[in-house]
Amino acid sequence: MDAVVVDAGSKLLKAGIAAPDQAPPLVMPSKMKVDVEDQELADGAVVEEVVQPVVRGFVKDWDAMEDLLNYVLYRNIGWEIGDEGQILFTEPLFTPKTLREQLVQLMFEKFNVSGFYASEQAVLSLYAVGRISGCTVDIGHGKIDIAPVCEGAVQHIASKRLEIGGVDLTNLFAQELKKSNPSVNLDVSDVERLKEQYACCAEDQLAFEAIGSSCQPEKHTLPDGQVITIEKEGYIVGEALFQPCILGLEDYGIVHQLVTSVSNVSSEYHRQLLENTMLCGGTASMTGFEDRFQREANLSASAICPSLVKPPEYMPENLARYSAWLGGAILAKVVFPQNQHVTKGEYDETGPSIVHKKCF
Repeated sequence: MDAVVVDAGSKLLKAGIAAPDQAPPLVMPSKMKVDVEDQELADGAVVEEVVQPVVRGFVKDWDAMEDLLNYVLYRNIGWEIGDEGQILFTEPLFTPKTLREQLVQLMFEKFNVSGFYASEQAVLSLYAVGRISGCTVDIGHGKIDIAPVCEGAVQHIASKRLEIGGVDLTNLFAQELKKSNPSVNLDVSDVERLKEQYACCAEDQLAFEAIGSSCQPEKHTLPDGQVITIEKEGYIVGEALFQPCILGLEDYGIVHQLVTSVSNVSSEYHRQLLENTMLCGGTASMTGFEDRFQREANLSASAICPSLVKPPEYMPENLARYSAWLGGAILAKVVFPQNQHVTKGEYDETGPSIVHKKCF
């Protein structure tokens, strides 16, 4: 069996057997419902608690992560106990060494894998569009990673991790909707769905400022029958990425962050990095975001304007959502046949620290 690729994000887990030109076969929420011991309701129902193994990109609950991977690999992928295969994991920017070691230890000691590899999401996302150099702007559920990549190596000294992401935009959207619809009760899943449907970006800052007077209100009926009115709230979500002060942050917008990040790399790489900029993550597919990003990039003070990579036609739609997984599928077809991965023998001989020597 070919290697399995797993991209475990804060909101969604993407997994499946490596197929470089197909969307991941399994996309599911990366959270678990756990029965709370010794607690049950009056009718005998057990009290459940939602556990999130991955928070802002990093694994925080290893027991829950083990349960989640157990479900994914044995129940969905079709692994059988005693006949486990090879596995490749994607890693977010600045993954601590201890977390890398815990993951490889979990894989060999609990899942008995025959081979392991891990690679950074920024590198993999560029592989998905046929590049080995470029810059990724990855807007995840819990963080934004900006990573210049030269010849397949992330330039960590120039990379940036911003502790905001889709979850913060969802909270902002909920606050704005509450202001204009004070009598409507919204739960998180309602807000998430509404954000996916209505969040968008204005053409530029002037257009955003004019929206208050020109935006046509839309009525939306929630699943429980409540009616909500949506006007400029959707535009505020997109604008927050270009004006973080909307989120209460004293920081520059996302294009400025990209340009300053690249400026910390040797100047000979600037053109190659900026002219191969890639937007990844679910939030990057927000209506109007790509156009606004390119417009802001054209106005930047940088001598070389950032320009966005167009995905190859043979790649699946929504590439931005799955780029790290797709790049992982491409890499898995190389590292495992060429024996560049961590083997069981190497793990047994060296221990978890082997991951730093083999996966870099």
